[in-house]
Amino acid sequence: MTQEPLLRMEHIGKEYFGNRVLADVNLTLQRGEILGLVGENGAGKTTLMKILFGMPVIKETGGYEGKMYLDGKEVNFDSPFDALDGGIGMVHQEFSLIPGFSTTENIMLNREFTCYSPLVELFGERLQTLNRPAMRQRAAKAIDTLGVRVDPDMLIQEMPVGHRQFTEIAREIDRESTKLLVLDEPTAVLTESEAAILVKALRKLADSGIAIIFISHRLQEILDLCDKILVLRDGMVIKEAPTKGTEIRQIASWMVGRTVEDKKQDDAVRVCLEPILRVDHLWVDMPGETVRDVSFDVCRGEIFGIGGLAGQGKLGIANGIMGLFAAGGAVTWKGKALKLNDPHGALEAGMAFVSEDRRGVGLLLDEPIDWNIAFTAMQVQGRCLKSLLGGLIQWRDDVAMASLAQEYIDALGIKCVSSRQRAVELSGGNQQKVCLAKAFAVGPELLFVAEPTRGIDVGAKKLVLDTIRETNRHKGTTVVMISSELEELRSICDRIAIVDEGRLAGMLSATASVEDFGLLMLGAGKGPEVAAGVR
Repeated sequence: MTQEPLLRMEHIGKEYFGNRVLADVNLTLQRGEILGLVGENGAGKTTLMKILFGMPVIKETGGYEGKMYLDGKEVNFDSPFDALDGGIGMVHQEFSLIPGFSTTENIMLNREFTCYSPLVELFGERLQTLNRPAMRQRAAKAIDTLGVRVDPDMLIQEMPVGHRQFTEIAREIDRESTKLLVLDEPTAVLTESEAAILVKALRKLADSGIAIIFISHRLQEILDLCDKILVLRDGMVIKEAPTKGTEIRQIASWMVGRTVEDKKQDDAVRVCLEPILRVDHLWVDMPGETVRDVSFDVCRGEIFGIGGLAGQGKLGIANGIMGLFAAGGAVTWKGKALKLNDPHGALEAGMAFVSEDRRGVGLLLDEPIDWNIAFTAMQVQGRCLKSLLGGLIQWRDDVAMASLAQEYIDALGIKCVSSRQRAVELSGGNQQKVCLAKAFAVGPELLFVAEPTRGIDVGAKKLVLDTIRETNRHKGTTVVMISSELEELRSICDRIAIVDEGRLAGMLSATASVEDFGLLMLGAGKGPEVAAGVR
């Protein structure tokens, strides 16, 4: 007798704003099984999971087609609270934590332990007090299940992004009723070592009987972790297959409908002689990414990589130079001192920045795509503006904005209804492409780009990296690229600096061995440093 699946989704369909994003999707999942859900950005993965989790946006946009069954019973969740009560937990691609709350308070939110007091019987529940020691013990247990070290008392706003992701997951596995866990790009903000820890923890959860739907663009993780894969393309199921015997190239070709070549460093290592950016004893007060004392040179026309583990300070360098967080030390740009703590000054000097925080910093979420792409160029360079009386009166040139936006929609393959579609309505990967387009639009001499392929599928990742390489090779843009993925840095950069505990552990050529980079990341040794540019 065949066992009844824990989850069955039949003939699921969905339209957004006249755009068909899901069509006749079928899915089954057994208890303790791990399903890898893969597809390009915009393929419908996140929408399918929003339907499963009862997200309000589904109901607000006309509902969905098809039926869902959980434990053999038909369900149609009106809200995420109904889904939680039904035993479904979800970790979203974007964080849903309260920044001013601690790790413990976020994990135990709405499930707090309280202390008994006779006053409650007289004056009601408003006089209840929290049993913080018990809550902390419970939160620590959930964290220990993941096999990571996260301070239960640290505020979320002070954490590195990797620890925030582990907090999100710990919150969901702490729920005693959880029988199905949905993880949407859980490793996108994690380093390779952190991702390996998470994969091990998820396998342990599955062995305890919890079913998992795992969405990731890191295809090796899919093969290492999952029992089977489901491939979506353009809202339809293209392939369902066991991971055993399946290769990365097969999955990639199913996802994009074409053969995807492995990334390779296309040029011999270039020798950079002329420094264009000099950083001396930089410190940056960025919560979770503090920079203590960093000095290095970036040469004109190179792609300079910065890597390291989460929370070690690599993200703080660009944020400090671009003025988003308090910084000190000295930065020299083209032979002249650059004023720190002045974002507008950095932009006017010919720099641009693609932040790792696309929703909080990179985008105007409620504005259309064309406004997002043109905004910085308009503010700093006066582009896409019409004027009278020598610029005394100015107004937006909507035609120029639309033309500029369409240029980058085509170049970067941004999936959207039109350039007037709001940024908030795009998938995470397409939002990331809009952030890149906004930076490219100002034609910077120096481009800082942090985590450029976070949450982007294998096909789009190659497109983004090729665009960065093209901008560098043919337009002469100097690029400083910060990434948690070492292989990504090695595929495109000339030199790579590794940051450890807020300082440079060393600098290597991109052709150096993975072992040398690993030693620097772990603070276990100094690799052979490149003489030019490290001080």
